[in-house]
Amino acid sequence: MLERLFTIGAYGKSEATFFEELERAGVDLFCDIRQRRGVRGSQYAFANSTRLQAGLATRGIAYKYVPQLAPTTAIREEQYEADRQQGITKRARMELGAKFKQLYIREVLDHFDAKGFHESLATAHRVALFCVEGTPAACHRSLVSDRLHNDWGIPVEHL
Repeated sequence: MLERLFTIGAYGKSEATFFEELERAGVDLFCDIRQRRGVRGSQYAFANSTRLQAGLATRGIAYKYVPQLAPTTAIREEQYEADRQQGITKRARMELGAKFKQLYIREVLDHFDAKGFHESLATAHRVALFCVEGTPAACHRSLVSDRLHNDWGIPVEHL
């Protein structure tokens, strides 16, 4: 039975810190909700899909790719434009733009089968939602976790 939902990003964390946080939280299922499962920069190579899955497996944490929760390219482009207008980079962003939030909720979350997703997590107890941004408010995982918290009544913790 699902007890708790976590979110985690890679930016701002070392490989050791990233995996230590997951282990300390007792995460048993890791849900990758990115559209593209790669990260630029050698310091974040641990978050590239193949290495990430291997690192999780050595720690006994199951991996699940959930592309239905990834923002579309068009939605991501809206955020990139907002970032350009504010003169910030993706890694420096502290919160999502209003347009991104609106589009993501309308085009992704409003069509997501939360009940089916919950059923697919039947054997998990502590689930982490992953995308790369370090700050939860700068990432769609915060929108997902808010929705799932409201739908399921499960506590959420941002690692």
